[in-house]
Amino acid sequence: MRTMIVTGTGTGVGKTVVTAAVAALAAAAGERVVVVKPAQTGIEPGAPGDLADVGRLTGDRVTTLELARYPEPLAPATAARRSGLPPLHVADIEKALTDVTADLVLVEGAGGLLVRLNDDGETLADLDLPVLLVASAGLGVLNSAALTAEALDRRGRDLVGTVVGAYPEQPDLAERTNLDDVPVVTGAPLLGVLPAGLGDADPASFETAARCGLHHVLGGRWSQP
Repeated sequence: MRTMIVTGTGTGVGKTVVTAAVAALAAAAGERVVVVKPAQTGIEPGAPGDLADVGRLTGDRVTTLELARYPEPLAPATAARRSGLPPLHVADIEKALTDVTADLVLVEGAGGLLVRLNDDGETLADLDLPVLLVASAGLGVLNSAALTAEALDRRGRDLVGTVVGAYPEQPDLAERTNLDDVPVVTGAPLLGVLPAGLGDADPASFETAARCGLHHVLGGRWSQP
């Protein structure tokens, strides 16, 4: 079983779309895929969250598992404290992962790598798993990508590579040059570029875009120009 964390350089960078894209290609190749969302925040009980988007985009060909949900759109530790609900711990995630049977398991984080899960200061970086980084396209991403890579290196974690989660149709200068600079500052390869707005696609179009936008390491056929 292959297991990988999907984290981001921040919020709103396309983590769910990238998670769904990797999952869709693996499912299309006949693999059993499970997508785990340890902590969903900002969604009321019963409302569709990120995993509903994963299901829709993959044509419901993957299994999804949410471990904790907090209604306010805050870091999981803060959201748990304010809601009075039990906080999530790394041991809870590890236990859930041991109970999963699949060829590929994707663990989608909330926000960035070092967002606290609980008031003990635990983060997804405390899981001994390889990490796929989803980056924003524009100005400022080089710093956040470099900091994430440094945090992983200090913990002895493997950064598999970076995917730009929402690349604009008409990129500006920073967005164009960042494609060359992100792998330099992270020390890991650029493994894909997905177009902005892909989260609204139907499953067939989504799979085609994923195949065109992700490197063969992630099941696609994209290569950096």
